[in-house]
Amino acid sequence: MKYLFKLIRPINCFLASFSVLIVMITLYGIEFDIWPDIRLTVAGMSVVFFFTAGGNVLNDYVDKDVDMINHPERPIPSGKIEPKTALYMSVGLFSLSILSSFFLPFYHPHMILAIALICMISYEILLKQEGLIGNLTISLLTGMVFVFGGSVYGELFLPTVLGILAFLSTLGREIIKDIQDITGDLDRKTLPMKIGISRSKKIISLSISLAVAFSPLPYILSIFSIWYLLVVVFADIIFIYSITLLSKPKKAQSYVKMAMGVALLAFLIGGIL
Repeated sequence: MKYLFKLIRPINCFLASFSVLIVMITLYGIEFDIWPDIRLTVAGMSVVFFFTAGGNVLNDYVDKDVDMINHPERPIPSGKIEPKTALYMSVGLFSLSILSSFFLPFYHPHMILAIALICMISYEILLKQEGLIGNLTISLLTGMVFVFGGSVYGELFLPTVLGILAFLSTLGREIIKDIQDITGDLDRKTLPMKIGISRSKKIISLSISLAVAFSPLPYILSIFSIWYLLVVVFADIIFIYSITLLSKPKKAQSYVKMAMGVALLAFLIGGIL
């Protein structure tokens, strides 16, 4: 059972699904009497949770050969879970995500979920091997979580702003991960392979710097209060520090992940205060 959890990576799934709750709080605050039907939030979080789980499993299935070098401890390359079992799990989890969406308002959430499924499958089958476009696809999927969350409640402007910030920071982290895995990515043409590590670092720095530069936008647009700005500055400091660590990609990407967590906290506080 523990290897199934490792394959699904439930903590990542919960963090992704938590974005829907954050969007709801940023839109409605903590005044329970004006919150929308809680069933919408539960359904939206379920869609994201199962979608993320399905994507994690599909990723490990597609990367089973590469992971023999980069991540031999993972369930599939270590022989703990059969590849066919992982594939069936992925299909089942994506199906649960689609079923959960039936409890949501029609059109916008379903359209976004359909686009996300197309992007995810295209990424794993084709785009992952194409360098920057693969990184852009994963970053787009991350940003779409916030847009999807907004569509659950019929609000798209604020979630789109948050999605852009998530897109930029994720893009930097994805390229850092490609630098980290460059020795094992034998069947892929990642961005560092195509343009070199040095140039890739410049794109990482640009992407993360743009995320930092645009981070005050929710405050400037009067979406969030000054409390958001006070918290997000800590995320910005960590983001900037991560740029100085690009010669140590594993450490750099862990700091980017930490900064993204602080940024999520800033979103939450911005919605509450």
